[in-house]
Amino acid sequence: MQILVLGAGVVGTTSAWYLRQAGHEVTVVERQSRAALETSFANGGQISVSHATPWANPSAPLKLMAWLGKPDAPLRFRPRLDPAQWGWGARFLRECTSRRARYNLHQLVTLGTYSRERLQSLREDLALDYDQVTRGILHFYTDPAEFERAQLPASQMRAFGCAREVIDADRAVALEPALAGARGRLVGATYTADDESGDARKFTQALAQKAADAGVRFLYDTEIVGFEQRRGDVAGVRVIENGVHHTLRADSYVLSLGSFSPLLARQLGLKLSIYPAKGYSITVPVRSPERAYKVSLTDDQYKLVYSRLGDRLRIAGTAELNGYGRDLDLRRCQAIVRRVSDLMPEAGHWDQARFWTGLRPTTPSNLPYIGRSRLRNLFLNTGHGTLGWTHACGSAAALADIVAGRQPDLDFAFTAA
Repeated sequence: MQILVLGAGVVGTTSAWYLRQAGHEVTVVERQSRAALETSFANGGQISVSHATPWANPSAPLKLMAWLGKPDAPLRFRPRLDPAQWGWGARFLRECTSRRARYNLHQLVTLGTYSRERLQSLREDLALDYDQVTRGILHFYTDPAEFERAQLPASQMRAFGCAREVIDADRAVALEPALAGARGRLVGATYTADDESGDARKFTQALAQKAADAGVRFLYDTEIVGFEQRRGDVAGVRVIENGVHHTLRADSYVLSLGSFSPLLARQLGLKLSIYPAKGYSITVPVRSPERAYKVSLTDDQYKLVYSRLGDRLRIAGTAELNGYGRDLDLRRCQAIVRRVSDLMPEAGHWDQARFWTGLRPTTPSNLPYIGRSRLRNLFLNTGHGTLGWTHACGSAAALADIVAGRQPDLDFAFTAA
């Protein structure tokens, strides 16, 4: 079967790989000059099954109200005259019940565990090197109330098969000595030994090369402008390539355009509840190797994740629901620098921080769209939010099964639009 994959981020590229391994003739269309130059470019780096607590949970509405108007709030909702934003917000509030939050957490743990296993197999089979670290993920807490709130989701995750262990501050420092200077402020932690970290961009670009070597065709610098339809199916994708308008045709199509997926899907009459959540990251060179963290960290109070990428430190987080703009708010960048440099002043050259922002394709439930759409030959693999890197391999492997008419090897709520 000829398959056209739309998007060469980490989700689109992994989709192309698994579809090619299943024997299909695959072409990937990407508007950038290489794979992974947008949302996958400088994300937090975590393969974090333990980061499965949905944004929509019973405590979220009050937190959002408290954060309104704060420019450096971890999650900032900036109201706009945008029906898509308000519709997304209404659906988000409906997901904030205890029952829905528990269900969504279970789904995210299931997909995350499966995806981590697929990544590990792929890494071994292809000898991929992407600054991976397999020392687990340590969630640390400096606020007693935040630590208390972490107990229930950690317990639920353990019940669902994610070994997220609650530990005390001394154990946390023993696991990550870089936190020793902040020992007096730590009130506790959780630790998931099986979680990992690594550079999503390096992984995606390395896998894109492997895929190209295996016969996948990548059309870079090619902008997707719309679809052609015939009898309820997708008949082609209209693109601009090297300034020339033309139509690409295939037997089936995979939509993996991240935050831009709902804009294209709308042309086909599909309503995807995906809204961009602008996230920030900083990347700094290591200053003192013995004072820099080696275990990937999550600072739940400030909604930040920390990964060690060779001789670089990556800290990412916060979210801003404010449309499709990618302008950089220096106040949010500086808030990240202040927090991490306060905790580990000698770890990195904080004055050399490089700032980045990207749009995460977020659904109200945090569950991605994976599966066949109501159009027979259009498949969805999009809407992964902050967990695209965590869920990419599992989502792509499951999608390849669905395209082949097989039931994927996991109990997940695969979706159709």
